[in-house]
Amino acid sequence: MTSDAITRPAPAAPAAVGQVRARWAGPYAVAAGLFPVYLILSVGRFRRMDWASWDLGIFEQAIRAYAHLQEPVADLKGPGANILGDHFSPVIALVAPVYRVFPGPVTLLVVQAALFALSAVPVTRAAGRLLGRPRGVALGVAYGLSWGVQRAVEFDFHEIAFAVPLIAFALEAVLARRWRAALLWGLPLVLVKEDLGFTLAALAVVVAWRAWPSDLRAVRLALGVAAGATVFAVLVFTVFIPAFATAGYGYWDKIDGGGPLAGLGTKLTTLGWVLIPTAGLLALRSPLLLAAAPTLGWRFLSGDDHYWSTDWHYSAVLMPVVTLALVDAIDTVRRGERPWLRAYALQLPTAVLAAGLALAATGLPSAKLAEARTYERPARVGAIERLLERIPDGASVEADTTPLTRLTSRCRVFWIGGTQGVVPDWITIDNASKWAGEDPTVYAAQLHPGERFTVVGEAEGIVLMRRG
Repeated sequence: MTSDAITRPAPAAPAAVGQVRARWAGPYAVAAGLFPVYLILSVGRFRRMDWASWDLGIFEQAIRAYAHLQEPVADLKGPGANILGDHFSPVIALVAPVYRVFPGPVTLLVVQAALFALSAVPVTRAAGRLLGRPRGVALGVAYGLSWGVQRAVEFDFHEIAFAVPLIAFALEAVLARRWRAALLWGLPLVLVKEDLGFTLAALAVVVAWRAWPSDLRAVRLALGVAAGATVFAVLVFTVFIPAFATAGYGYWDKIDGGGPLAGLGTKLTTLGWVLIPTAGLLALRSPLLLAAAPTLGWRFLSGDDHYWSTDWHYSAVLMPVVTLALVDAIDTVRRGERPWLRAYALQLPTAVLAAGLALAATGLPSAKLAEARTYERPARVGAIERLLERIPDGASVEADTTPLTRLTSRCRVFWIGGTQGVVPDWITIDNASKWAGEDPTVYAAQLHPGERFTVVGEAEGIVLMRRG
């Protein structure tokens, strides 16, 4: 291929570009295809009761409270605990109207799947505008199947589901040189989670960088936003969250431990996963990658190994940054003077898609789409649900991971061992491994001295005990 064949085509007139966008359904087709994938993975996991966390229950408690115009209390974090004193995520109140109509944990999973799918629209659209439609679709699909997004889809519901499309739309606007739009898309990040104020600041610096020196007014505005976002984030950590919490911000101790050198091998492996299969390292040539720095920074400073690895949901916000940084890098490199680098860049969308499809078919959650059990509802689930139906609506329940998501929409649920002196009406635990002993009522008596609990039923290892 000659160098003339791979140079950037002449840009179309603004009106023509707008017409092309209006006619191209590719971004929406990609999003529409990803939505059922996300839905099958997350709702299927709920139907099978394959849970490894209490997070879905916590968020449902807070959103349920918002839906009834109450203080967002999540009793799983402690009796009467305001969720804003744990993480500053008022954005989840947006789910409340939908939850009021369709109460239940599945509503949260559907909303999350829709938000993640929506984020593919700006990614695909930006890639298609700069690199052509085939490469745009390739990168959109590769992004949607990226390991960071898939891990988040599989792991409960989290507030970062709102951050992912916001970051994607903001960076799309940066690539289109729409500076105000980029900042406006980024502003709600301060309401998603406390650390994302720093991500907004980094995004604003990217805007200032790209707007310099052609639009000094945009540069000043962006730097003002960066400063304001930083101040706001500091206030959230030091004032807002402590105002709602009982003992200050509860995650400072996550920074303790061996520091940035602890688990260095795992951290470097995670960094490799962020940059290699998703971008072939070329994203390093784009200043857009700066928007990933705050998230990578706090994770790698942490002493908690959950933050270091490729598991859980922590890498989802990095995926739109890396993918759109790759788009920007390809667009820049294809106009460069090194033929080998141009050729490498232009092959990357296909390579990244191939890597994504290979991983999706093997080690990632989407591989479960080919398994029959993904679509089944095990008989054990029905037996457990029938057992839990014996608990009346409005009752107070102390529970562990397996049964709690079947109760948070209709009961007041506490975490096992975390009632802080409140004596519940019922206790239900998954004692299949006998971790609570052969006689779980002895364990219940240890939790609540002087109280008596009686086993009233058992199903598939789930034990149900009633007070009195």
